[in-house]
Formats: sequence, C-alpha cells, structure tokens
Amino acid sequence: MPTVQFRLNGAAIVVDADPDQMLLDVLRNRLGIAGAHFGCGAGECGACHVMVDGRAMSSCDMPMWSVENKDVVTAEGLGTVEQPHPLQRAFISEQAMQCGYCVSGILIGAAALLKRNPLPTEAEVREALDRNLCRCGSHNRMVRAVLRAASEMALP
Repeated sequence: MPTVQFRLNGAAIVVDADPDQMLLDVLRNRLGIAGAHFGCGAGECGACHVMVDGRAMSSCDMPMWSVENKDVVTAEGLGTVEQPHPLQRAFISEQAMQCGYCVSGILIGAAALLKRNPLPTEAEVREALDRNLCRCGSHNRMVRAVLRAASEMALP
C-alpha cells in the first residue's frame, strides 16, 4: 500500500493509505483522531473541518494525496486539557456549545480565521463560520466566543 506523509497536529506522520481514501476516514478510523465528525459527506456542513496549511477545509471529501507534505491541524491540535487554546476557553466561558457535534469544525474555522485576521469584526466572524451548520441554535454564543478569544489573544 502506498504511503502519505504529512504533519498532523505538529508531528510528522507517515500513514499507509490509498491516496484516494478520504482524510476524514484515515483520521478517525486509522489514527484514532475523532474530533472531526462525519456530517453530510459532501463538504457542505463543516462538521469534518480540519485546518490544512492554515485554511479550514472539509476532510470528508479531501483525498489523502491532497495533504501530502502539508500541515493538518484537527481540534485535538488546538490545545490540551491542561492548556486549552483561547478559543476553547472562550467557548466554555460563553457556553457556546450544546450537543458538541459541530463544535470541532467551528473551532477549526474560527482558528483559521484568527490566524489570518487576529481581530475580526462580528460580521467577519459570522462570514467565516457561515460554512458550519449547527442545529442547536448556539450561533450567537459562538460568535461572542470567537470575538472574546480574539480579544484575549490580542492582549500582550
């Protein structure tokens, strides 16, 4: 079986995988990385978002060959239990999640936004998270959490 090399949450990795197999399948079923969830299977809902070279991307329709030599970050790579990412702390503080199914994809989308725009406006946060579907109705709290994290991250 061919191998694919990439960086996963900061660590170099080589995985035996069919180059046409979807990244989400390899993450969840081969590597035990369960933060990205299967939602629609068509790259439309955002539940499977991971960051690839700093951009939020759907992993359910991303073949392994497309991540060769790239940097992939999942929700697990944002922070730890001991040292959560500012976004994770803000989501907890703002109670910005209910069922949690969509949250990892939303955290990834927000992290990608803050990477390219450290102090976004509310409208920019809403636009960045527009690709993520959440049926729990926590959108306003999620936007507040992203703005809170941006403010915290901007402090010296």
